[in-house]
Amino acid sequence: MLGPASISALPTAIRVDDEVSAIQNAAPVGAKPSRTRLRSLTMDYRHLQQRKSLHGRIVQELGMDIVGGRVQPGQRLPAEADLCERYGVSRPVLREATRVLVAKGLVVSKPRVGSVVKPRAEWHMLDPDVLFWTINSVPEGEFFSSLLTVRRVIEPAAAALAATAATSDDLARIASAYDQMERAETASALLDPDLEFHRAIMAATHNDLLAYIGNMLSLALTESIKLTSRHPDTHALSLPRHKAILTAIQSRDPLGARHASLVQLDNARADAERVLETGSQFQTQP
Repeated sequence: MLGPASISALPTAIRVDDEVSAIQNAAPVGAKPSRTRLRSLTMDYRHLQQRKSLHGRIVQELGMDIVGGRVQPGQRLPAEADLCERYGVSRPVLREATRVLVAKGLVVSKPRVGSVVKPRAEWHMLDPDVLFWTINSVPEGEFFSSLLTVRRVIEPAAAALAATAATSDDLARIASAYDQMERAETASALLDPDLEFHRAIMAATHNDLLAYIGNMLSLALTESIKLTSRHPDTHALSLPRHKAILTAIQSRDPLGARHASLVQLDNARADAERVLETGSQFQTQP
């Protein structure tokens, strides 16, 4: 279940540099990570092409087992010999996959013990793979509620800061994203400019950490927007809410921007609740 641990994990959002460091620390002293090992850091473990990569398949399935709760924090992964037999791979291939899970904060490898699942608070929750596995492992409404809590902490403050820190170029970028939202003819077409609108506000704060968090939240925000987009009046409801945020930022009104952002998020919660209550009746327009 997602909860406070998800929020506390924000400062430890994973970066490639962090994973490289984790891989290096897992290697013997003086040894350098192989090209194969470093290449595994940038691999997409969410969309494996026809599951051709055994390495990718192992990472994905073990990651899903951990995030989905089939292996609980404090428990050990199956023994190396058992996993090698299950997947038909050698120990080096299995250990390479385990190192990726270590770099994502999911497990710790202990001599003569094996790989042990770490507490949820130590997982890199904003790592794209961990986030994707989480989205697919918890009820939709539960994930949305957890994400909205995080958004309420970050987005109103970011909007207020953007109202004072944005340059003319920043304002033009935010306005351009809104214009594209207005021109969108379907809920699907609204997705990209909606994401860009929020990214542009984060960038307009001129705070590198906020901008980074905004980028790392893109996958989660995409799923959130897809959920609320199943509301039949999503376009008519979304535009005035975003327009209010834009107008406040353009007017250099930080209190107004904060309030408009909170209103938008409260309305998004109401829209999502209606969609979830109605079930499959609302579908995203083609």
